[in-house]
Amino acid sequence: MSVVAEVFSEAELQALCGSHKGLTTLLLWAPWHAPSVHLTKVLDAIAAEQKTVRFAKANADVCPGLATALGADQVPFAAFMTPRGVRIDVLAGADPPRLVEKVKTLASRPFDAAVADEASEAKDLTSRLKALVNFSPVMLFMKGSKVEPFCKFSKQAIGILEKHSIEYSTFDILQDDEVRQGLKDFSNWKTYPQLYINGELLGGVDILKEMDEDGSLLEAVGVAKEQPLQERLHGLINQAPVMLFMKGTPDEPRCGFSRKVVGLLNENNIKFDSFDILSDEEVRQGLKDYSNWPTYPQVYSSGKLVGGLDILKELADEGSLLEELSQ
Repeated sequence: MSVVAEVFSEAELQALCGSHKGLTTLLLWAPWHAPSVHLTKVLDAIAAEQKTVRFAKANADVCPGLATALGADQVPFAAFMTPRGVRIDVLAGADPPRLVEKVKTLASRPFDAAVADEASEAKDLTSRLKALVNFSPVMLFMKGSKVEPFCKFSKQAIGILEKHSIEYSTFDILQDDEVRQGLKDFSNWKTYPQLYINGELLGGVDILKEMDEDGSLLEAVGVAKEQPLQERLHGLINQAPVMLFMKGTPDEPRCGFSRKVVGLLNENNIKFDSFDILSDEEVRQGLKDYSNWPTYPQVYSSGKLVGGLDILKELADEGSLLEELSQ
């Protein structure tokens, strides 16, 4: 059995770091990158010799959030962590000799007393559990990982969270029996998975299913329900007395027609708000059907479509533009 643990989340990495008083080395790799695959084998060999160091690896494709948190912009990428989970050094690129050297050098470095004290404190189970359930606003304690759940209930819980695009972190209780057993008493909940919101137990998969069915899950995790497109468009066209939907912004128009409309409005001292339709494809396409007007820019007055550039030019030429936009 490999002495290199596999982690799938920041919570699991932090727990690994806090489980001892020494150095933790994490390798981010990717199965499609041959040098990084080779480096995982090198890590196995180093781990077999460096008994005082904890070693872990994570698939960067599976754990993009972990890669971002560590500042990794390539694979392979090694991060060296203190018992507090603080990154003290990194190594980017496939360089086995330097990896060996860094592990040996950092493993021999004495951590200060404060770090040692915190590492000892982290061993207190209650403190560890409190830290873990509060690690992320939405924490799922499960069997396995997001990619490979090891029981159907964990798989069902993941399915519900993923269906609503809820951001969450996970902890594999099969990797830490102390956490697995301790959390049952900590929250007085004997089965897994367990979902926590802001450090408070929400429940298991049955409760998730009930809340999913009655529509209360999104509210519980602090995610606003997606506003229907028609409501969004209605709100946008009424956002200001005069609304211009254009390509770009008034300061930086991104098409000649939008630039001319901005000029007309400014020349006539008409105050207006704007929306860049290039920033939201849903609005860009939806507004065409909503107002039955297929081109941009579009100008609205009090929530009603006035028209595009040609109509605004006609109104300006006949001297009725200001009157039309003040209705």
